[in-house]
Amino acid sequence: MPEPHPDHRQAASEPDIEDPSAWAPLSVPIFRAFWFASIVSNLGTWIHEVGAGWLMTELDSSPEMVSAVRLGVSAPTMLLAIPVGVLADRIDRRRLLIATQVMLFTTTSTLATLTFMEAITSWLLLGLSLLMGVGTVLYVLGWQATVPALVPVNQISRAVALGSMSFNLARSIGPAVGGLLIVFAGVWIAFAANAISFSVVLILLLRWRREPVESAAGLSFGQSMSEGLRFVAGNRTMRHVLIGVLSFLVPATSLWALLPLVAREQLGMQAEGFGLLVTMIGLGAVGAARVLHLLHNWLGRDRTVTLAMIAFAGGLTTLGFSHSGMTAFPATVMVGGAWMIVLTTLNASAQMTLPNKLRARGMGCYMTVMAISMSAGSVLWGQVAGWTGLSVAQWIAAATLPITAAMRAIWFRIDSAER
Repeated sequence: MPEPHPDHRQAASEPDIEDPSAWAPLSVPIFRAFWFASIVSNLGTWIHEVGAGWLMTELDSSPEMVSAVRLGVSAPTMLLAIPVGVLADRIDRRRLLIATQVMLFTTTSTLATLTFMEAITSWLLLGLSLLMGVGTVLYVLGWQATVPALVPVNQISRAVALGSMSFNLARSIGPAVGGLLIVFAGVWIAFAANAISFSVVLILLLRWRREPVESAAGLSFGQSMSEGLRFVAGNRTMRHVLIGVLSFLVPATSLWALLPLVAREQLGMQAEGFGLLVTMIGLGAVGAARVLHLLHNWLGRDRTVTLAMIAFAGGLTTLGFSHSGMTAFPATVMVGGAWMIVLTTLNASAQMTLPNKLRARGMGCYMTVMAISMSAGSVLWGQVAGWTGLSVAQWIAAATLPITAAMRAIWFRIDSAER
């Protein structure tokens, strides 16, 4: 692993800021180091996702409990993202990131041990998922607030896209690996692999030397929070980005909330088949990341988001009709690409809008809206599937997306919003 650059501000100025390549941010040594480490960490995360989803189907296969696993991970973000954002704008982010990696390593190690000993229960799984959600929001907000300081300002959108690509490269491999590991060694190995991945990032963070730049700037915690909320509420771009997140994720979260049951009950797959479904989603996202910059230049960000939401609806409709991998796999490729395009475009718009001193607080608002949307979607589609069946629930969610896409495109555009 390359030695991190000792000064992130100097590192950000090293590459040619006119480099048009989508890979330009990787010329920054510290960004490159963390990018490769993030692939390892994300690989562990997706192996874990397969394990947690599959384990809950064994412990309690009701749609409500299976969808509650994702709710347990996202609920802490909904409750804590804004205060954590204030914290990340006030203290040394490196120390915050180190502390969260230790927390996540401990939690996943405990989950692996309990599962190996066959002492895990459905409620213990939900409790540990909730604890992981707390660690995740601490880490993600600290990291998202740090990334824009590592690269030139006109490379922020490409750095965000590369971050998404690393996430989805791991998603392309991790679920399949997770499914195979579960088949041959049991579910516990998925959690152990995630614990190891956290240790890799922890080692890099311990080696990273940076000058702390975060400061309370003479404001109390409450004043800092109020300052961030006022900016987000008063900035048109941020308001439209958050509405875009809400309009997409509430219906689109049906994919993740129901996918373990779709694999098991609708498609008749085992753990490795579920892993392949998630792999196809990752492959679609990786492919979309490679052309996202071209789509923005060709269509503009608003049309790109609108068309991706409609494409997601088409893929979800097809998945609802699917009873074999022949139709399910292409559908998951489509929804994976559309998911990445929508959220990366909205995330990059937020990152480029927020001033550095308010970035963690602004992204805390962004993550809060994401978590509320995903939590509401998980509960909603779990209940709808319980009432109507899996296929009908997917079709209802798919029918909702073109409506919300049209509303966002007409009234809440981001291309025309102020910056």
